[in-house]
Amino acid sequence: MSDVDVPESHPRYESLLLRHRIEEGVEAGITSKQGLIAQGRGEAYDYLLGERTIPSADAAERAAAAHLLRADHPVLSVNGNVAALAPEETVELAAATGAALEVNLFNRTEARMERIADHLREHGAEEVLGLAADGRIPGLDHERAKVDADGIGSADVVLVPLEDGDRAEALAEMDTTEIVIDLNPLSRSARTATVPVVDNLIRALPNMTEHARSLAGADEAELDAVVEAFDREAALEAAEAAIRSPEE
Repeated sequence: MSDVDVPESHPRYESLLLRHRIEEGVEAGITSKQGLIAQGRGEAYDYLLGERTIPSADAAERAAAAHLLRADHPVLSVNGNVAALAPEETVELAAATGAALEVNLFNRTEARMERIADHLREHGAEEVLGLAADGRIPGLDHERAKVDADGIGSADVVLVPLEDGDRAEALAEMDTTEIVIDLNPLSRSARTATVPVVDNLIRALPNMTEHARSLAGADEAELDAVVEAFDREAALEAAEAAIRSPEE
């Protein structure tokens, strides 16, 4: 949590806190400077959505939880912005779903990888993958291609929070079920995902965890029913409609 003194009465209180978390992530060597731009872009879309979880996003979050619960080898991918904004929430979702955590970065250095892994451990993670980088996603020519063979490299379900268009497409080619959190319903990531979650990361992760806990006792047939009931095209259309015609 940011130590910056922002009065709760400020109309942009939550947004300012999140901006400061990203700034602190840069200072701590967790987040890249490009992450500042990504945060601003996401904040703009969230503003248009009314800074709320719309019903179609909640349905997507429930479907995402069901996918993670019924997966044989689910993995939550973590980049610098995710680590700075929601480390505890990410760890809690992993615990609720039995998913592994793996650090994956575009601007990858060993120092950043270690810092993010340590940051996640400080927030309760027991094991963090990504440092071995003994696997590779076919079709990518940059650092995001580097994955752990026993992590993202062999996952059947992967949560990819925040924008990640080319990797989303490459994972789809591997027949991996992708859950993407992206506030832009027109992005490549959202359009590629099996489950596009058009919501703010800081709302989406706790919502997924809550759904996962409520579905923890569900049998395979019940989880299958939740997954099959989700309509990705309708969810994307609903998100775009919410942006184009915000609540008065």
